[in-house]
Amino acid sequence: MRALICPGLPASWVNAWLAGVGMTVLDCRIRLHWTEEDAPVAVLSAAEIDPIAALVESWPGESFLSELPIAESWHGDGELKRKVSVDQFAARVQKARGHPQAWTLSSTMTDLSVYKDGEVAHAPLDPAGPGTTKWLHHRLLRIHKLIGPVCQDRLRDSLAGRTKRVKNNGLGFDCTRLGSLADSSDPWIEPVIELLAFFGLAIFPIRGRGVDRRLGRYGDPDERQRGWQKAPGSSEPRRFVWPAWHQPLAAAGVDALLDVWRPFSCKQTWAMLGVRAGWRSVEYEARGKADPTRGIGSELL
Repeated sequence: MRALICPGLPASWVNAWLAGVGMTVLDCRIRLHWTEEDAPVAVLSAAEIDPIAALVESWPGESFLSELPIAESWHGDGELKRKVSVDQFAARVQKARGHPQAWTLSSTMTDLSVYKDGEVAHAPLDPAGPGTTKWLHHRLLRIHKLIGPVCQDRLRDSLAGRTKRVKNNGLGFDCTRLGSLADSSDPWIEPVIELLAFFGLAIFPIRGRGVDRRLGRYGDPDERQRGWQKAPGSSEPRRFVWPAWHQPLAAAGVDALLDVWRPFSCKQTWAMLGVRAGWRSVEYEARGKADPTRGIGSELL
């Protein structure tokens, strides 16, 4: 088993954590765990191949990304914009049934929770953006173009935290892309991490209670994306929670671990699962009602 420590992917950074998971989604040969220091970072491993070489082989090309079911136009099925009606979503889901990347729909939207205007609800990890960056697929294609051709050195530098950031809004939920209140410059991202984080969304579907559209009752949206929880009895809003574990896991293993990990249970229970640390999200506080900025930071559980 060949292993690679990734200083550029600290577990406390939500995008880095999702990027680590995303690599296991992109390539089934890659396993992920985290170092056992106070500030754990990702460790990639693979049997009989360097993890970076495996990632280069599995790196998604522009044609692959253009063919994702979440694309604005897909196989003549009409166009999806940021505002998607239930009928549009249902038609796209039906057509994408059985597609290996159908998760791009189920991890970003759901017709089991409907806004009062009759549109399907979006996941918290699919936030609206300013200007022309409101559609997640547009964001993904822009990120891919920023990266350009990939090679082992390029990916190795990104995972080691040695690359320079570029001006872009990325997927739109990472607090580290934002400056201080005194900084009015554009957001800055590491595009390789952003693209990998997108594929980490594969194991985080969004659901709702369901809505009786025949009666015209939409009620208050109750969308819930997997991973968003709150402590029992707490009146706080749900927060995204994520763990760091010590055993090398493929995507299916991470999926299974998240099923049994209880973030608000005792640390002894965590240890039985191989989990040694966990975090929950801290939301960016808007500067006013007209501020569309979104962002997720973290705090240690």
